[in-house]
Amino acid sequence: MSRVLVARLDSMGDVLLAGPALRAVANGSRPDGSRPNDVVLLCGPESAGAAEMLPGVTQVHTWPCPWIVNPAPDVTAELTTGLIEFVRSSRIEEAVILTSFHQSPLPLALLLRLAGVKRITGASTDYAGSLLDVRLKPGEDFPEDQPEVVRALGIAQAAGFQLPRGDDGKLHINPLDEPGELVDELTQKGPYIVVHPGSAAPARAWPALHHAATVELLEAYGHQVVVTGGPGETSLTATVAGPSAHNLGGTTDLRTLAAVLAGAAVVVTGNTGPAHLAAAVGTPVVCLFSPVVPAIRWAPYGVPMELLGDQEAACRNTRARICPVPGHPCLSSVTPEQVLEAVERLLGGVSSLSTRRKVWKP
Repeated sequence: MSRVLVARLDSMGDVLLAGPALRAVANGSRPDGSRPNDVVLLCGPESAGAAEMLPGVTQVHTWPCPWIVNPAPDVTAELTTGLIEFVRSSRIEEAVILTSFHQSPLPLALLLRLAGVKRITGASTDYAGSLLDVRLKPGEDFPEDQPEVVRALGIAQAAGFQLPRGDDGKLHINPLDEPGELVDELTQKGPYIVVHPGSAAPARAWPALHHAATVELLEAYGHQVVVTGGPGETSLTATVAGPSAHNLGGTTDLRTLAAVLAGAAVVVTGNTGPAHLAAAVGTPVVCLFSPVVPAIRWAPYGVPMELLGDQEAACRNTRARICPVPGHPCLSSVTPEQVLEAVERLLGGVSSLSTRRKVWKP
């Protein structure tokens, strides 16, 4: 059994999207028949909770990567040598670096080489020299316009790791504990819809009052509504929940949030970590998706989904965190009535043709 480091240094959602690739490294077979492996997942500090929920992960190590974390930490000898010493002491023999299209694996590969890692796999448009033993060239070895899950699996497969037989390649987390009193209380009142209005980037957020109007509409149509959000979003969730929806803003840790999402009939959210957490527990998603990044790459994967938002808007592919277009038209143009209709379609098991066109349009 070998120890393999798999790196995904971004957000919670990105780490969840790496789940199938991690299972391939941990439990899949290689051409020589060797398996399984101890997987050490290297991730950012904010992603540790999600990382610890993923099947196949033996150990989680967090590191604030100075070319990914925002705001970025200073590059110091202490920061870099700390990672090098961890890798050396952990008997890491091989590394698989998972990146998105706009990221390079080479800075991390350099540090891993200095730590003595003998075999490193990554995808790089730039000449990698002696930093990568297996180098995939995006656009040549695989298309960029594909789901991030598929991209990560492709990198793992290039390293020689295949998903085990019977693995569906979808997002999964480790089995949750018993739902607990909170979810029991919600389900005793019947099916419920989760609305998660928050977003780490303003460019990906649907207006709060649109969310609030949607909650009112859902309740008017007889749906129980639960509003979720992080500790810093309690004012937002209070506005959205209004006087009658269940406001769980700031009250749930990640595992409890996963249980709440798992119990929901549908989740309404933006391009956020909770969208991918909902997919990991198998819950359909109405995704209010700003086209600042491509939906084909980052839309919720492997679950019934309705995608709302103008995917041809002027902000398309800008990767902006703050909307560069006055009025935020890509999302503000979506009406609460459209969200209600999307929820009803998912509840009825009917996926819209428009969503398929938005996600798969070249």
